Amino acid sequence: MDRPLERPDDRSRRWLFAAAIYTLVTVVCLATTGRERLTTHTPFNHFALLADAWLHGRLDLGGPPPAYTGNNDFVAWGGKHYVSFPPFPAVLLLPAVKLAGNVERVRDGQVFALYTGLAPALLYLGLDALARAGRTGRSERENVLLSLLFAFGTVYWFSAVQGTVWFAAHVVGAALAALYLFASVGAAHPILAGFAIGLGFATRTPLGFAFPLFVYEAVRASARAGASDRVRLADVDARALAKKLALFAVPAAAVLGVLLWYNAARFGDPFEFGHRLLAITWRTRIERWGLFSYHYLGRNLGVILTSLPYTGVSGAPFQINAHGLALWITTPIYAWVLWPRRTPPSFWAVALTAACVALPSLLYQNSGWIQFGYRFSNDFAVFLFALLALGRRRLGGFFWAFAVVSVLVNAFGAVTFQRAGYGRFYFVDPTQKILHQPD
Repeated sequence: MDRPLERPDDRSRRWLFAAAIYTLVTVVCLATTGRERLTTHTPFNHFALLADAWLHGRLDLGGPPPAYTGNNDFVAWGGKHYVSFPPFPAVLLLPAVKLAGNVERVRDGQVFALYTGLAPALLYLGLDALARAGRTGRSERENVLLSLLFAFGTVYWFSAVQGTVWFAAHVVGAALAALYLFASVGAAHPILAGFAIGLGFATRTPLGFAFPLFVYEAVRASARAGASDRVRLADVDARALAKKLALFAVPAAAVLGVLLWYNAARFGDPFEFGHRLLAITWRTRIERWGLFSYHYLGRNLGVILTSLPYTGVSGAPFQINAHGLALWITTPIYAWVLWPRRTPPSFWAVALTAACVALPSLLYQNSGWIQFGYRFSNDFAVFLFALLALGRRRLGGFFWAFAVVSVLVNAFGAVTFQRAGYGRFYFVDPTQKILHQPD
């Protein structure tokens, strides 16, 4: 096994750093959020509407959605209207909706803005746990900076300042992914890890596929003393492993059970989450190709790898396609994930986890449109940052230069995306068919 780092286990110091990161990120996100998102309800307050329906003893909305939503991404089924998005963020809004007494008084964007600092703070705790376990060799300073880079050097920043249903789910989902990473290291907190992955699935369904990390950590933690880093099954205490896996599986299964009941109560099918029934323009393609299909892979890879700013446009120095910029443009530091100095088993376990989380979105019928950058990467970004730490590549001058570029690019997205006066910087094709700049 790796030798633990020789530094004091100062729990209060770690939590102080986490609190400072939470505070800084939340303040910056509040400062860069549009005023209208903080002073009134958002136009797409689906989670507040869902929470209000629950408080009135209903699973449906009790009628058509409000006109201000434009009927955007709702399900009409059996003469009733439903919110199809995974429901956990609505649970977080229940107290605010109850206190407000009227759903339109709930400033949902403001509530979710207060959650924006959680994911970076919990990511720091996860990176710190990896360092204390002797996996990364990263200093406290590096872990803090990587956590802040996650907040401001990725598409998390532009996502965090939107407040609307799609982006609020990313804020909550990223926090649960980071909590899952922290709880999984050394399989130290199996119950917490199980709840994190279960609630992650109830927020952003791809997060339910993040289980390889905990399974690996449980196997590693169950190895008998003296086993090497590359654990063999013969070295594993089967009873200890079974206990850890059971403690992890029970809360995850409990959350899944509630979701299956919820689906069956709404649509008569425990495996129908509602997105196949959305009343949207591209319903035809879902009916033809399905919600997930190899058919969508080429377009989604095109967005992630080849979506460049348009040049030579009228009225602006460039335009960004509403499918979003390529991932290597918004966050070029991800290149360091592909260039590790070391690739221990922990690295490959996290890499497999990131791949499992990314795959559903790669096969999904929507690229994330409308967006500044590939917003679905929020689901697996936590694991990419863990890979940056685990690869042990020195974070030298070139890395920090590209880190500055990452922050500048994402700052532009945070202050311009879907803001009044900045529409000239974005190319929006309502058909979703145009990816690259037409000749």
